[in-house]
Amino acid sequence: MKTEPDKTTRYRQGSLSLSGTVMLGTGVMIGAGIFALTGQMAQMTGALFPLAFLTAAVVVAFSAYSYIKISNAYPSAGGIGMYLYKAYGDGLPTAFNALLMYFSMVIAQSFLARTFGAYAVQLFGAGEHGRLVPMLGVGLILVAFALNLASNRLIQGVASLLGLLKIAGILLFGLVGVWLADSLAVDVSSAGQAGGVGNFLGATALGILAFKGFTTITNSGSEVRDPHRNVGRAIVISIAACVVIYALVGFAVASNLSLAEIIETRDYSLAAAARPALGDYGVWFTVVIAMMATAGGILASIFAVSRMLAMLTEMKLVPHSHFGMPGSIQKHTLVYTVVLGLFLTAFFDLSRIAALGIVFYLVMDIAIHWGVLRYLREDVQARAWVPVVAIGLDVLVLGGFVWVKLQSDRLVISVALGAMAVIAVGEQIFLGKARSNKRTTS
Repeated sequence: MKTEPDKTTRYRQGSLSLSGTVMLGTGVMIGAGIFALTGQMAQMTGALFPLAFLTAAVVVAFSAYSYIKISNAYPSAGGIGMYLYKAYGDGLPTAFNALLMYFSMVIAQSFLARTFGAYAVQLFGAGEHGRLVPMLGVGLILVAFALNLASNRLIQGVASLLGLLKIAGILLFGLVGVWLADSLAVDVSSAGQAGGVGNFLGATALGILAFKGFTTITNSGSEVRDPHRNVGRAIVISIAACVVIYALVGFAVASNLSLAEIIETRDYSLAAAARPALGDYGVWFTVVIAMMATAGGILASIFAVSRMLAMLTEMKLVPHSHFGMPGSIQKHTLVYTVVLGLFLTAFFDLSRIAALGIVFYLVMDIAIHWGVLRYLREDVQARAWVPVVAIGLDVLVLGGFVWVKLQSDRLVISVALGAMAVIAVGEQIFLGKARSNKRTTS
């Protein structure tokens, strides 16, 4: 007798505590943000990059309002996928924007993995380690995949331990870096591309990428204890913690390296900033913290994004095939997520991974705010002016980022637009066939 494949998602309600949920969110945020984006932001906006981080925090604060309001009303393991469904129904807008979020989260995993490799090779000293960076990133994703096959309790435990260690370590780095610096002044003698409003907005967009990890919390909604209260609380706590950490570390880096040095070491600027003050021991300490941070971020991101894709599959908004694999849909989506992350890690560099991620995320973010403003405002008891401001800020920073990239790397914008077109057309075809089959069978 043929056994039917298991098509359930298998979520465990109440399996994540508030502290564990916060650690999952900060795991992605801190891992992706401060370690690799500092140099890229400095390259765009010069010595003002710490201010760009703070500006990004303001944008994210307005953005988080919509997610908190919806999560309090509709906590779900589908997270953003379910939020879009509540606003737009089961049509193309939901499927398209949910897949943009899915791909932006997979891109974030690749960004974390590449950052892990860029810092890890610093342990091997000077020299050419280009091939080793993606190899180490691929290895990290595979380890995170194995852990995600285990229980929620193990995932939460590992993520919480890594989260506590890295937060303590990063705070220590920031405090010591500021204390040992001659002053908190920064070198503005070589401003590079700095000076333009477009460059500052582009850097702010990258800074948003450092905070967007809070959205992974929404994908754990139905598994969080008392989700109607704790999902929103976890989002606020995670963002607040990262604002403090990013500001402190940003000034520590700017105080110990010249602008030219920050840009030159953009993929591992925190490790480079530790050397003037603390020597090789400081570099090794920072590298270990970076490796723990990115490892925890990968673990948390895979946990969240695979659940989001499973929910979209369950809602029949995306195609799905078991490919002969045993287990539940959630296990299958875990495999798909990891395979895509491995591909991006192996073949894309950090700057292009970050660019793709921020374009996809901001387009989806605008759709979330419009959904709240146009369709859900009364249901979730939201004030209209907040999502209006959030949409305006998103459009502003996305426009600035696209403008900068059109001047420096048109290919990545072309890839982003092409990918969005493929997603839209593919989803239109899939949804059309699904509706046709439904009419035929009814």
